[in-house]
Amino acid sequence: MTVRRSRIVGVGAYLPSRVLTNDDLAKRVDTSDEWIVQRTGIRERRIAEDGEMASDLASAAARQALDYAGVDIGEIDLIVVATATPDQTFPATAAIVQQKLGMVRGAAFDVQAVCSGFIYALTVADNFIRLGQAEKALVIGAETFSRILDWEDRGTCVLFGDGAGAVVLSAETGEGTNRDHGILTTHIHSDGRFRDLLYVDGGVSSTGTVGRLRMEGREVFKHAVIKLAEVVDEALISAGLEASQIDWLVPHQANKRIIDATARKLDLPPERVVLTVDRHANTSAASIPLALNEAVRDGRIKRGDIVLMEAMGGGFTWGAALARW
Repeated sequence: MTVRRSRIVGVGAYLPSRVLTNDDLAKRVDTSDEWIVQRTGIRERRIAEDGEMASDLASAAARQALDYAGVDIGEIDLIVVATATPDQTFPATAAIVQQKLGMVRGAAFDVQAVCSGFIYALTVADNFIRLGQAEKALVIGAETFSRILDWEDRGTCVLFGDGAGAVVLSAETGEGTNRDHGILTTHIHSDGRFRDLLYVDGGVSSTGTVGRLRMEGREVFKHAVIKLAEVVDEALISAGLEASQIDWLVPHQANKRIIDATARKLDLPPERVVLTVDRHANTSAASIPLALNEAVRDGRIKRGDIVLMEAMGGGFTWGAALARW
């Protein structure tokens, strides 16, 4: 049986030039490099400059991905931007990216699922391509979380950074089996009962302010380990694959302890896990495409490899995607 699939044919990334180390943070709040590394694995993060917006980061990452794919912006039918830190309330950041890239056709819109945003956006774009409503799509995760942090709260301000990652998807035909190249399966979930465990205490309708990020760290950690294990199992069963067949785990880069727990569940050695949290911190929707870009460009991910991507974020939202490179 011939089926239509979407395949990742280009990757790109952008990180702001400003580096904020743990030692830098220790001058602002009661913390230390040792305390942060022990609990999170984070050593530094990037911070956007004044006037540098999510659309700027997203556009730079998108240009890299288009160049890698050898695809002209005129060939793109769809742009989906995953972000919780848009340039403006409206228009969508994706529409601003569309203008900055010179795209004058197709559609562009945002997806807001916080740290799961890239998996959500990938799922949406994959479905557009599978249904024949697009031939090529740009999927971008872009965040400027530094703008919504309480820099006096050591429990949250040490965790996050800014950045953007992008992929180009292109339609291909396959046999409809897990031997096909491209995205094999995607799975997304949410449960609003836990929204008060990870949220921003502002908003247009509620306070008329941007607000600041608030989190119950221990509870989020506990839920993340359980929910990520469940959705990974769901993806493997759907694709007809065993955990032993996974070549690379490209997880959301929130916390090294969560990543390690997922890898242990899958019996994956550390050398098969793409880890960037030490240098990027948690870049929310940007973290998976940033890590993916690094592993593709340095040659770790090769043609035919099975790649597992997974994430959990505020909402709660969570999801996973499996692809054969």
